[in-house]
Amino acid sequence: MSARTGGNGRNGRGRFNELLLTLPSLAWLGVFFLVPTLIVFAIAFRPADPYGGIGDGWTFETIRRMASPNYPAIIWRTVWLSAVATLICLTLAVPVGYCLSRIDRRWRQWVLLLVVIPFWTNFLVRVFAWKSLLATNGSFRLALVWLGALSGDQPILFTPAAILLVLVYTYLPFAILPVYAAAEKFDFSLLEAARDLGASSGRAFFRVFLPGISRGLATAGIMVLVPSLGSYVIPDLVGGATSEMLGNKIAQYVYTERNLPRASALSAILTLVVAALLLLFLWWSLRRNRFGGDRKGELFT
Repeated sequence: MSARTGGNGRNGRGRFNELLLTLPSLAWLGVFFLVPTLIVFAIAFRPADPYGGIGDGWTFETIRRMASPNYPAIIWRTVWLSAVATLICLTLAVPVGYCLSRIDRRWRQWVLLLVVIPFWTNFLVRVFAWKSLLATNGSFRLALVWLGALSGDQPILFTPAAILLVLVYTYLPFAILPVYAAAEKFDFSLLEAARDLGASSGRAFFRVFLPGISRGLATAGIMVLVPSLGSYVIPDLVGGATSEMLGNKIAQYVYTERNLPRASALSAILTLVVAALLLLFLWWSLRRNRFGGDRKGELFT
């Protein structure tokens, strides 16, 4: 009885110490994230002031206006461009992460350096550089025309394709690094075991390696998808007026139309989308931890 009591006491003290260590982070998130988010949600239910401020009282009119045909189109464009950019980044990051984890350590640091080199240049400078490359006389567009991928009069700048291209270029390192971190810890002897049991190289790769780095893939997906959903500069510079995303519309309501409630309503929608994705990832992670052990025997079947 005393042993149980002592064990519960030690567990209680351990949890209390964990809580003390977590409190500063929770306080920081509460003050600088949760409170501003709640303020944004509250402003969405306030009327707009004619002088660009926030009016008195409460109203659902701003929320009702979100049903306008323009907003679903912008939301859909934001979601599909972000989702496709994330899928492309993951598709490119998996082979890169695999090769990085397999090459000699002397070369690995130099390849990693090549991956992070774009971060050494200012973000705006890189986007403006892509704007020049994708212009009518830009070298990248001319190369596509020479290869036959574009016709001579077909533009690429100020189109969704330009946004997608620059999104992938910008956020690809954010996908490569988590995938590489997961692949570096992977036990590659499992691939050899799968091939010894009759699995082909491709089947071993998809049934053993990819599930083995699933946490890295999920982290990479979130690190690309979340900033893509809130992207503002990229669609503004290379997308044009016909390829607006949610970030552009929010900035328009804040700086041009001075309609803070409408900007807050769109920001609330974007926050809910991101929160739903994070909750989905949390549910998947908890479910995987709970049932993952029962499925280990299914990898080679």
